[in-house]
Amino acid sequence: MLPRYPQHVPLNAFQRAFLFVGSGIAAAINPRRPDLIATFGEMTVQPFFITRLRDQMLMDPTGRRILKERPRITSDSLNLDRLAKMPDNSIGRTYLYWLEREGVSPDTRLPVRYIDDPECAYVMQRYRECHDFYHAITGMPVVMEGEVAVKAFEFANLGIPMTGLAAFFEPLNLPKSQRKRLREVYIPWGLRNGMRSKLLLNIYWEEILERDADQVRAEMGIELPPDLRELRKNVKKGVH
Repeated sequence: MLPRYPQHVPLNAFQRAFLFVGSGIAAAINPRRPDLIATFGEMTVQPFFITRLRDQMLMDPTGRRILKERPRITSDSLNLDRLAKMPDNSIGRTYLYWLEREGVSPDTRLPVRYIDDPECAYVMQRYRECHDFYHAITGMPVVMEGEVAVKAFEFANLGIPMTGLAAFFEPLNLPKSQRKRLREVYIPWGLRNGMRSKLLLNIYWEEILERDADQVRAEMGIELPPDLRELRKNVKKGVH
């Protein structure tokens, strides 16, 4: 098979099986390696899960438009200077504030390489590039606890296997107090809100940047969780 889109790496059955096992083991050993997580995510999402997500997008007017137009989320496409001029509680300003607070850039998402169908590959790319919006609207930091909570939220909403595996296994590497917080507060929050929220991939974030974040959360069915960063800060200070 010849490459079907930029960055595409066609694989035969043996190569795909080897990469499935290898990336899974490597990602379990080093869950902070985004390249390993990205590869394992692509291996586990095919063929059923990514096709189902594409079909769910095709059944929604906004989702169909996203698939047709194939927008990309980068610092240039979003125009971060424009976001800085938006109202304080707008989606755009909330997203920019989160990027600055966490030291994150929208330009760091790895390209999809191992999904053969170009449309399904775009769905996976869209998921990756929208991930930071999920952090921003929920206020979740990029510390491991926050990532686990967002992964639980994504798994309940999108059904991507890698997110469910991460939400289950990554807490095993955390201290007991953090596992307790996740088990009692943040994983239940993620599952509950993910299940009742509108399909995240059918949100055209670029078109709602000026809208009020509280209103968007209400329409999506998302409740804000307890502020994890403040909670961690208070625990370090010994505040109860």
